[in-house]
Amino acid sequence: MVYKNFFLRISITLLLLIVYFGIAYLKFDYILYLALFIYFLLIIEVYLNFSKLKYIILAYLIISFLFLLQINFNETEFNTFHLMIVIVISFDSFSYLIGKTFGSIKILKYISPNKTLEGFIGGTTLSILAGLIYSFIFKIDININLILFILIIIISSFIGDVIESYFKRVNNIKNSSIFLPGHGGFFDRFDSFILTIIVYNVSSKII
Repeated sequence: MVYKNFFLRISITLLLLIVYFGIAYLKFDYILYLALFIYFLLIIEVYLNFSKLKYIILAYLIISFLFLLQINFNETEFNTFHLMIVIVISFDSFSYLIGKTFGSIKILKYISPNKTLEGFIGGTTLSILAGLIYSFIFKIDININLILFILIIIISSFIGDVIESYFKRVNNIKNSSIFLPGHGGFFDRFDSFILTIIVYNVSSKII
């Protein structure tokens, strides 16, 4: 069941990545419109399925979107933005697989009981590797600032996931909806990005 669910997660993730990079290839500026559509879906999902802390969650989404609007979507920034996408996706996928396969030490038992130390360490290690490989291929300078950027994105991705888990726990729901097989809902899939967009807006200046 773990690997069946992982296959569904990876399939949906790959589909979303194809859409993302397809749009980015046409014109990177169009990513803003894709993001606008995603935030719209997130707001509708939260409004319909969350009752407790609803307006706090909606404010969280709106703040994240406002930070997204501050990103300069031009040719000088697209590689850094793509790198952020690669890191978040890698961390989410690898931490899930390793945690489900080898995880035993719970690190957030009362908020997100599926999070394990093994998953966090494995996801962190492999997403750092993925970030470095991407940087090497696309000629982003590999230095201490890049490593720091990758670590900051990983940590914000993890915290973003935990924040969404807390909101679901308060509302006593397992998934934000049932629209994305292997994930649950749009909030479940994009939870890590919501906080990471805020952090990226600041941390991208260091590389």
